[in-house]
Amino acid sequence: MSSGAWSSGVPSVRIKLADGRRIQGFVDEGYGSVVDTFRANFLERRDLGAACSVYVAGRLVVDLWGGLADRRTQRQWAAETAAVIFSCSKGLLAICAYLLAQEGRLDLDAPVASYWPEFGQNGKQSITMRCTLSHRAGLPALDVDLSRDDVVSWEPVVRAIESQPPLWAPDTTYSYHPITYGWLIGEIIRRVTGHTPGAYFRQALGDPLKLHTWIGLPAEARDSVAWMEPPLPDEDSPAARATAALLAENRVAQRSLTMGGAFGFPTQDGVVSFNDPTLQAAEIPGANGISTARSLARLYAGCVSAIDGPRLLTVQSIDDAIVVRSRGQHLFGGPDDGARWGTGFQISSPPYAPMLGARSFGHAGAGGQLAFGDDEYGVGFAYLSNQMGGFGDARARELTSALSRCFGRHARER
Repeated sequence: MSSGAWSSGVPSVRIKLADGRRIQGFVDEGYGSVVDTFRANFLERRDLGAACSVYVAGRLVVDLWGGLADRRTQRQWAAETAAVIFSCSKGLLAICAYLLAQEGRLDLDAPVASYWPEFGQNGKQSITMRCTLSHRAGLPALDVDLSRDDVVSWEPVVRAIESQPPLWAPDTTYSYHPITYGWLIGEIIRRVTGHTPGAYFRQALGDPLKLHTWIGLPAEARDSVAWMEPPLPDEDSPAARATAALLAENRVAQRSLTMGGAFGFPTQDGVVSFNDPTLQAAEIPGANGISTARSLARLYAGCVSAIDGPRLLTVQSIDDAIVVRSRGQHLFGGPDDGARWGTGFQISSPPYAPMLGARSFGHAGAGGQLAFGDDEYGVGFAYLSNQMGGFGDARARELTSALSRCFGRHARER
């Protein structure tokens, strides 16, 4: 197609927008509304460059990409363009944790200190792995000031976590752990496997599934990464204003996003911090994963269906993962937006991130990124963009709604 709306029945997607940007890819019969919504994100919701991929029952049924990967150079978004996935990275760690649990190497209800003895200082001896995975450990921010060199070196953050007392009695309430989550779960993975979380991910998942997904970007993949643009303005709503005020005034919220001032988040001096090649190459496992949409969707598809081998997660693991552990008002967060966490994963959270339904599990990322799996529908889904959205961003939500409508249509046709 050269322009205009999608017409079902044509698997190859070729759409030219009025400003010259192009949308390309492939879509199976019956999934045309996802293409329509992907296009509308560019026309109506200010997408710059983006990709969306969907697997169903182990088969790629939607694979779309378009726009600009780098506004500065006018580089086009290509089939293998990757993007920073921000907190979608937490889902990668959760999958790794469940793999280790299935192998009997990790007990999700055991104290963290049983794997990481130095952790059990200053009131943290009873904190369990599950408590940590569910943002209930009381460690969203650290008292010590860290430098950028500290953060990329790994060990200084581990030592700071070991000496940090919890900010609340563990497991009595919750507040999102935006960056520290990566070291909390990542160091446990390192203690159990002997590998850093990024290396273990590649060994256990990235290489076997041939994924263009990394925690710690290799030099040879650097040129494939999109340049991230600062967030669009927030919607004008009471919730958006309350959240902006919180981030401006609350010390814990500020420190939780910056690792005690090591870097600005999401931007520093007007540039998205995680564009920095040094930060991309480091392992900041709760936030600096980098992936193509196709690989992220493939990973979640592999969790719920057979792709290059048996499905990764058992039904029992998913049953366990989707039990609601944390919901409602964060202790140090903005207004309740409906977000819910199971063990390690975000689960279907309308209106914030509805996904597909009760069996959905995955994670959203700053600026609008989203990836999830669902074993009821056999789905692996990912949407990634380099234009970070503001509060109220609807791009991923509209795509998942479009996908849900496709399943409603298929159900009626059966």
